[in-house]
Formats: sequence, C-alpha cells, structure tokens
Amino acid sequence: MKNFFNSIMKPASVLALAPLLAVSCQSKKVQETHQQQPNVLFIAIDDLKPMLGCYGDSLIQTPNIDRLAQTGVVFTNTHCQQAVCGPSRASLLTGMRPDFTKIYDLKTFIRDKNPDITTLPQHFKNNGYSTAAVGKVFDVRSVDQHHDSLSWSEPYELLEGSNPIGEGWIYSKKRISTEAPDVADSITVDGKILLRGNELMQQLSQQSNPFFLAVGFHKPHLPFVAPKKYWDLYDRNDFKVHPFQEKPENAPDFAYQPGWEIRSLYEDVPKKGKIADSKQLELIHGYHACVSFIDQQVGLLLKQLDDLGLRENTIVVLWGDHGWHLGDHDMWCKHTNYEQSTRSPLIVSYGYKYKGSNASPTEFVDIFPTLCELSGVNTPAKLDGTSLLSIMSGEKEKVKDVAVSQFHRNGNLMGYAFRNERYRYVVWFKSKFKQDEVGPFGEDLIVAKELYDYKKDPLETRNLIDDSAYTSAKEEMEQVSKGYFKESLKADQN
Repeated sequence: MKNFFNSIMKPASVLALAPLLAVSCQSKKVQETHQQQPNVLFIAIDDLKPMLGCYGDSLIQTPNIDRLAQTGVVFTNTHCQQAVCGPSRASLLTGMRPDFTKIYDLKTFIRDKNPDITTLPQHFKNNGYSTAAVGKVFDVRSVDQHHDSLSWSEPYELLEGSNPIGEGWIYSKKRISTEAPDVADSITVDGKILLRGNELMQQLSQQSNPFFLAVGFHKPHLPFVAPKKYWDLYDRNDFKVHPFQEKPENAPDFAYQPGWEIRSLYEDVPKKGKIADSKQLELIHGYHACVSFIDQQVGLLLKQLDDLGLRENTIVVLWGDHGWHLGDHDMWCKHTNYEQSTRSPLIVSYGYKYKGSNASPTEFVDIFPTLCELSGVNTPAKLDGTSLLSIMSGEKEKVKDVAVSQFHRNGNLMGYAFRNERYRYVVWFKSKFKQDEVGPFGEDLIVAKELYDYKKDPLETRNLIDDSAYTSAKEEMEQVSKGYFKESLKADQN
C-alpha cells in the first residue's frame, strides 16, 4: 500500500508502552530557576481519541505524533473531565472541574459564570509570556468573539474563509459525513491553521520574552473531510466494525447515547436503527484519514519549531479534547461516561529531558499545574489538578488514585465516573442539571451504579456492580467516590 508519509519524513518506530510505568529521566529535574524560561507549544486536536501509533495502534499512520512521543512522556490513562468540546476545554483551560466552572453545555460562556477566573494562557500572559492562538483552542461557543480576549497578548483572528467549528466541506453542498477531495492541505481549514500557526511561531520567536502558542486543529471532528491522499493511505478492507455493538448488560439505559450528533446532523446516516456495516467502515476509514491528515499538520508545526532552533527550550503538550465512540456499544461520537468517550491522548515533551510512558490515572485538570511547574511559573493556589512533573522525572509512579469524569442525562441526572488502573466505577445522581442547589451527595440521591473491569472485560460488555465476585472492588471504588464528593463539598463551602 502507498505510504504518503515515507515521501516526506522517515517513519517513526512505535513507542513501546509499559503496563504501568516505563519512564526514564534523561536529565535532572527542571531546575527551580531557569536562565531562560521555556516556550510552550500547546497543540489541541478536536475529537482525537488515543488511536495513535504511540498508544499501540498498529494500523493508524501517525509518524509525526509518534516521533513527538519518543521525545516525551505518553500518559496512557488520561481522561477528560466531560466528554464534549465546550465543557472539556473550559475545564482544561481553567484547571477547574465542571462543577466549578458550571460549563456543562455548548452555549454557556465561561466568564458569564466565572467573570474573574484566570485561564491557563492568561496566567502565562500575566507572568511575562507572549500568548497567541489560532484555530480551535477554547470552544467558540464558550467564549467571546476574540476567543477569550483576556487570554491573549496577541489579538486572536478567525481565519478568513474558515468555519469556526471546522465543518469545511470542499465540494459537497450536502451535509454528508465524509468527503475525500483531491486538494492540497492548504485549501482546508486545518491547513490554513497550520500556516498561520507557523507564522505566529516565527513572529513570537523574534521577541525577547518566552511565548505560549496555542494551535487548535479541527479534525478529526465530523464531518470526516480530509484530502484524498490521506484516505489513500488505507485499504478499507483492513478495517473491521467494532466487535461489541450492544449496550452493556445490566447497565442503565440512560448511560447510553444513540449517536445524536452523527444521526441528527448528517443526511447520509440513518436517524434511527442500525448503521450498515458498509457505512460504519466508511466512517472508520474517514476517521483514520482525518487523524493522519492532522498528524501531518502537527509534523509541519514541529518542523517549524526545529527550524527556528526552539525545540530544546520549548514544552510541547499535545492533547485531544476527549475520546470518541467509533461504533462500540453501537455508539458514535462522545457524550458518555464510558472509556472510549473519556479516555484521551496526552503527550508532554520538554526538549529531550523526559521520555517514556505512564499508565496511572491522570486528568486534563493536571495540565495547568504541570505546565506551571515545568516552566517555572508560579502555580495558582486554587486549581483542581496535580502537576505531573514528578511522574515525568521518575520521582513518583502516580500522583492520584483515580481520574474523574462526569456527564449528565435528561436534565436531572449527573453521572460521575472514577477510573483507576483497572476499574471504572460510575455513580448516577438524581439532581438538578447544573447542581447549583445540590447539597451533600447522599445515598438517597443515587439512582444507578456501574462497575467495569478492563483487565477481564475491556469492551465493557457487562456492568459488574451486582456481581459478588467484585464486592471488594465495588466497596473500594465507592469509598474513593465518597472521598471525592466530600472534598468537593468542602471546596464549595470555601
């Protein structure tokens, strides 16, 4: 099969992943004081699940992201705080969980709820950094027309001709789910974002102060539109539909979602009922093509960093804002508390100082304090996350016992998922949607519980909450959840 990437860059070997920890520190821990503070290149990718070579996927072609992974630490058990764009990004970029930000949907402005909150780029700006962004960093529906003007020292500009949510069909006049136009990358929204990102990097590199540059790519968000050459990297016969396309046994119906986004917005996907295998394979092919397309844009962004001689003194963090259901449980898109929805890629590379992988629970709220500690910027006193630098340096194997995600249902249910190295425990509460008037999370508010064992049942085929063989695991996870809610209540009272 043709390999487009071989004509551009040498192929990258896949990073070997250890089951729990395989971190090797290549130099001493970052010194407390830097002679020159590092730059930050902050790469956001919309709807990117950890389906990458560096996460063990043998079919996907992502040589550039894999090469980045070889120079950094791959966090293999990272989870978003809420598996939908606006709330996830609001949480990550403020370092606070959704129950603090009160951003649970795609229409509430972050600063309407928290007018004085300090965002991650704003904090770096306040500490002497030049900050700039292009593309989708915040969700446009959560911020002002200048992409949260307080966050950037360089005014944010929406690229001419680009759709702010990246729909970007090239030829089609219909709302179809896939398109494979035979065009140059530069014609696309993400191609334009790459070119503008490189321009900004060049400009910022001429300044005496360090920079925080955020570049947000839209794909692989639906519709799956990528230049034909990326589709041609794959043979559709190599793909298979997901082997488990049922609801988990004994799981509550409301934990499931029927693919609202893909079924309601795209006219070539049935509104109800089973999606034909041929269409599923087309969608799976399209997702792969879009990921490889974005991988190439990431590679060109990193090449610019190298060409400017900035690589060794730049922290590169790459993340996808949440996972994505690609047919498992007969679900598509995100919007759940299940593994394929909450688990997300996170790679942190600082020059060539730290290398390896880590499978302990980590969360998106950990990115804010991690970047502060790595760069020597003071960490705000009130953040919900924990710095991951001690993991990167090899000092610790983990910094927390669980990652916590949440998602709502029906306007009056909120589910919280607790993920450790082996289990996922989900507890669903009957409460007001935004929880503004909810007090302690008492047992009388609980309407359902779920427990999944990823060692024995990685496909989540069965809710094990009532299985007597898992009594000990259930009790342990219940205690963890109660501790979390107790601390949350204490924080709210303060």
